[in-house]
Amino acid sequence: MKKILVINPGSTSTKVAYYEDKEEKLNKNVFHDNSELAGFEKISDQYDYRLNLIAEFLEQEGISVSDLDAAVGRGGSLPPVDAGAYLVNDSMIDWLVNKTDVHHASNLGAMLARGFKEKAKDDCIAMIYDPITVDQFHDLSRISGLKGVNRRSIGHMLNMRAIAMKTAEEMDKKYEDLNLIVAHLGSGSSISVHEKGRMIDLSIDDEGPFSVERTGSLCLKEFIPFCYQMTQEEVTSWTRKKGGMISYLGTNSGIEVEERIDAGDEEARLILEAMAYQVAKGIGELATVVNGQVDGIVITGGFAYSKRILDWVTERVSFIAPVSAIPGEFEMEALRNGALRVLAKEEIGKEFK
Repeated sequence: MKKILVINPGSTSTKVAYYEDKEEKLNKNVFHDNSELAGFEKISDQYDYRLNLIAEFLEQEGISVSDLDAAVGRGGSLPPVDAGAYLVNDSMIDWLVNKTDVHHASNLGAMLARGFKEKAKDDCIAMIYDPITVDQFHDLSRISGLKGVNRRSIGHMLNMRAIAMKTAEEMDKKYEDLNLIVAHLGSGSSISVHEKGRMIDLSIDDEGPFSVERTGSLCLKEFIPFCYQMTQEEVTSWTRKKGGMISYLGTNSGIEVEERIDAGDEEARLILEAMAYQVAKGIGELATVVNGQVDGIVITGGFAYSKRILDWVTERVSFIAPVSAIPGEFEMEALRNGALRVLAKEEIGKEFK
């Protein structure tokens, strides 16, 4: 029996799960006090605070860290890497602390995994799986339209690949034999196309459909003048935190918007349908990457719980391929499964260099 700790850091909380083989024994969100987080200058400075808080929580839950076979964290903003498992080493930690240009809470995943490995038995491994910078683009995918500005492969890689593999399993097919499109819809959205087991292109949350808090692609002629009226920090905030649905409707709650539609709010209906409309356009765009040879389209993320969103997207894209929904996210299970494969020597834990 293999004992696995899974750690998925978010901006204000850390998801923690404990498994014995595939059996889930614990799955909780450990919340962090905003006033305490505000005292840390950088994300990496939160390491000791989060490590101690999680360790105390596990002790209270009766989980013995010393018996762990693997501690696996969500992979952060590394340079572009291929998909799969990576063992945590000094080079990885150095990159996440000192070299990355994307300061995201997921950067703590590798650090916390190694922290718990050091508390465990000697043969415990610390690893990450499918970090947010998984890059399987082909050359055509990288061209943006302006020399010197390349398209970047970054997004909800862990969940989208997990959903693609889960879909293949449900179809009784191999992931490597299918062409799939996966749309992850949440506060930010990513849509990816998977060709025979490789995620060769995607529409990331600043160039595709608008989402709950992010603008997606904008008409540059209209937007450029705004940039001269704001600082870089303000532009980033408007496009990544205050844009999208919240800019139109003043809320980031999909449930509230659905309730407003039920009460007859036509503006709420227009904006939510426009978001679904743009998601459908993004799916159609990526279908061309595989010449329309798509075996399945999958909607996942928080908005996959919305029947309205699903119906609006499905009616526009079902001519391409069958549409299914897997609501929520499966990141914890994906991290667990990756660790189990490495422990069983079914997959090699790569070395980050």
